[in-house]
Amino acid sequence: MTTNQNGNISTDVSDFLLNCFARSPSWQLSISLPLSLLFLLAMGANGILLITIWTEASLHEPMYYLLSILSLLDIVLCLTVIPKVLAIFWFDLKSIGFYACFLQMYIMNCFLAMESCTFMVMAYDRYVAICHPLRYPSIITDQFVAKAAIFILARNVISTVPIPILSSRLHYCGRNVIENCICANMSVSRLSCDDVTINRLYQFAGGWTLLGSDLILIFLSYSLILQAVLRLKAEGAMAKALSTCGSHFILILFFSTILLVFVLTHVVKKKVSPDVPVLLNVLHHVIPAALNPIVYGVRTQEIKQGIGRLLDRAWY
Repeated sequence: MTTNQNGNISTDVSDFLLNCFARSPSWQLSISLPLSLLFLLAMGANGILLITIWTEASLHEPMYYLLSILSLLDIVLCLTVIPKVLAIFWFDLKSIGFYACFLQMYIMNCFLAMESCTFMVMAYDRYVAICHPLRYPSIITDQFVAKAAIFILARNVISTVPIPILSSRLHYCGRNVIENCICANMSVSRLSCDDVTINRLYQFAGGWTLLGSDLILIFLSYSLILQAVLRLKAEGAMAKALSTCGSHFILILFFSTILLVFVLTHVVKKKVSPDVPVLLNVLHHVIPAALNPIVYGVRTQEIKQGIGRLLDRAWY
């Protein structure tokens, strides 16, 4: 393909090669088993959670609908990234098609942003439940969940579209080895012969605008929740609220922290192995997905009972 006067895509490569852990090849063997187990846990736990919420009429409530959205996002993210990474580890299948690479790039950026946005909506749900319990049924309704789902979809689908478009329109003049396990935006863009300043700026500005605003609102929600919890007088009410919201907040903090560490390792990349951010990038697509259904689902009494009834029906 060549560049034409209309500015269409120009490339001399038809596919890319994903070169995982180029400087630490032994890591592939070391993490392949833990990664596959995490993948199976994430797929199994989220799948069971979705089926349970779908089949149990008692769980057809806004809070559980939001949890279903989170599980669905986790499943898509895992399927987009982890099978290809394991195929590289086990079968050395490093090749990925030119357009398949940019499709993976888009799904990763879009669904991670949607997951962050879902965390924010769920934090608001907990804020209303604890700070305004009498108004909760009138605020958090099925209509609220529908509007939240539309917002989550529209905001992130639209705002992340320029990322793969900008990268795919660069001129790739021969180099096709991506020093990563996945088609991360900058890992791919730096292979081009063009200036990637716009790509870098949009990735930085978009990421911090979307994820940063979500994180600020999440912290605000949980700060207000903490203030309300500290004023609770009923015996056991404070412990129950802290137990539920504390585990949620820790999981959200983990989701944000691993992303922050990934960014920082890129900033100080001269002081750490280049393979460290690659590893963190892969883990960020599977560890939260494996933990989410456990923290949000299994620790909820209604969901535990629903899973028990589901297993009883399947067994008998």
